[in-house]
Amino acid sequence: MTMPDAQLTEETIFTWGAPPLKFGAGASDEIGFDLAQHDVRRVLVITDPGIARTGIAHRIADALHRYDLTAEIFDGVHVEPTDDSFTKAVGYATEQGPWDAFVAVGGGSAIDTAKAVNLLTSHPGELMDYVNKPVGLAKPPPGQLKPLVAVPTTAGTGSESTAMCILDVLSMKVKTGISHWRLRPTLAVVDPLLTTSMPPEVTASTGMDVVCHALESYTARDYRTFARKKPEERVTYCGANPVSDLWCEKAMTLLASSFRKAVADGANDVDARMDMMMAATFAGMGFGNAGVHIPHANAYPIAGMVTDYVPAGYPPDEPMVPHGQSVSLTAPEAFRYTFPAAPDRHLRAAELLGPGAEKLDDPAEQLPSVLVDLMRDIGIPNGIGAVGFSESDVPDLVPGTMKQQRLLATCPREVGEQEIADILRKSVQNW
Repeated sequence: MTMPDAQLTEETIFTWGAPPLKFGAGASDEIGFDLAQHDVRRVLVITDPGIARTGIAHRIADALHRYDLTAEIFDGVHVEPTDDSFTKAVGYATEQGPWDAFVAVGGGSAIDTAKAVNLLTSHPGELMDYVNKPVGLAKPPPGQLKPLVAVPTTAGTGSESTAMCILDVLSMKVKTGISHWRLRPTLAVVDPLLTTSMPPEVTASTGMDVVCHALESYTARDYRTFARKKPEERVTYCGANPVSDLWCEKAMTLLASSFRKAVADGANDVDARMDMMMAATFAGMGFGNAGVHIPHANAYPIAGMVTDYVPAGYPPDEPMVPHGQSVSLTAPEAFRYTFPAAPDRHLRAAELLGPGAEKLDDPAEQLPSVLVDLMRDIGIPNGIGAVGFSESDVPDLVPGTMKQQRLLATCPREVGEQEIADILRKSVQNW
């Protein structure tokens, strides 16, 4: 066996990680048993007001009590969290602590908030110390975090599988995140029965996040094309790789068969809900390692700079572009742009996501066409124009996208300000 050439300049190593997974109807009722296997006594359940009203968080707290664990509930999670809402959650946890473990119950907002709470109550420092560059300092967590069980109630973000959390930095009007393998939950408990009460608009939005996770990861830059890194320099997003590819392909197959059904009749079609939860988890296992690129990078300023758009199915008291909508609005045009870098990948993705779709004369249009058909069918807004932006806003949106270099580095085709501006302009209206 020969040793690798020490002078190699291209990457030869990829990393892949995911938490242990417990999946199935009723899985959330076993969390007391799961956490009792750890040396913990006091547990903070972190959720949002909407989930708290359903009684799900209280049911999980009761499951903890049955195993002699002390459980309290914090229900102050902000949907689409911000630096301010993270700070308030950390403040509550600090005042009421110490805690031995955390349980996050809800969508990506609750799970991401719990990750930040776990980090900032386990180690010293301020929030911006850990936020990704160039917005923050991107310091790595100095040690292990406490056990965190993630219980998703939406089939969308895949945050239960990933090592990152996302937030709006209000002063900069930009979305960013914290990314480090130590943030990955200790256990993902995925119970499809928790999603049956989701409104169709929320099902559609969160599902489009799954779609974009799978597509962006599958079309991401190949891990072997990056410059070789030292062990301490390896990042969470390492590029498309054989393991992530498998999870993304499976997620797209499930989405093709069940997404429209879940939106149309999610209260009754348990099989469709089951498939969507699997797709979200599988896509999380894909993108949480391979990475995402242009649609997610564009989503951050779109969500961060919204002024008066209030989406149906979400809290009516504040303007917002839900994350799943914001990532999808520029996706058709983004995949037109990236097609030349990986034609076979884009065509295979279109085949998986839209089996039976009409074959178009221009292969570069195949994936955008499948996406547009899906978005129209499930009621996604027609481009960034439908959420309050116009072509005149594009120069203001571009800098927010360009701040997401961690994501843009994973794009399979070189992209700069001019290309992003062009994608945004062409995404004012998608059909």
